[in-house]
Amino acid sequence: MRSDVWNPGESWSGILAQEFKKDYFRELARFVEAAYAAGPCHPRPERIFSAFRRTPFERVKAVIVGQDPYHGPGQAHGLCFSVQPPCKPPPSLANIFKELELEYGEGAIDRDNGDLTSWADDGVLLLNATLTVGEGAPLSHAGRGWERFTDAAIAALAAHRENLVFMLWGGPARAKGKGIDRARHLVLEAPHPSPLSAYRGFFGCGHFKAADEFFAAHAIAPVDWTRRRAAIH
Repeated sequence: MRSDVWNPGESWSGILAQEFKKDYFRELARFVEAAYAAGPCHPRPERIFSAFRRTPFERVKAVIVGQDPYHGPGQAHGLCFSVQPPCKPPPSLANIFKELELEYGEGAIDRDNGDLTSWADDGVLLLNATLTVGEGAPLSHAGRGWERFTDAAIAALAAHRENLVFMLWGGPARAKGKGIDRARHLVLEAPHPSPLSAYRGFFGCGHFKAADEFFAAHAIAPVDWTRRRAAIH
């Protein structure tokens, strides 16, 4: 892969510089490059670090943690849960949209458009725990070092920023929140929005409205969760 593929953007490069120098990351990079050379993987190489590039460190106001990228052709584009047209929103994203309608009212969001880029532009770091995957092989790149790298990103945010909102859905995401100081940040936990678990507490969790209230209390500009501004523009 080209060297620029491994660049997460100016602000994050400084924050994560030491991780790139560690042995585990060098081994991870070798594995990822070999996997992409051997067969289809997702997202495209230039989009592996899209979450960091789209949402610079100093602009993060909320973090949503996913598991690993969608493994179907044309789905993943580097932002967790998000897909770009003409892809239909996958089941977990469809359930996120259902929760948004529970909180903001029926018809509040365009449920046919799965592109969450406007959230990233609004300051939501849409971060998968594992940033790459083999086509048709979920979790095929898990356990190779990505988790340690994304742990470092979350730890840096928790340590060096104030008043962030962390939305942690499902066991693996919640595990990433263990070191976050709840006195400095709002940590919201719920089951994963997957059809297998959404009815166990994701639906009705109220996380988006809770984030709204937290932002208002700390004089932080709100996130346009229903993407009305994006629709207007």
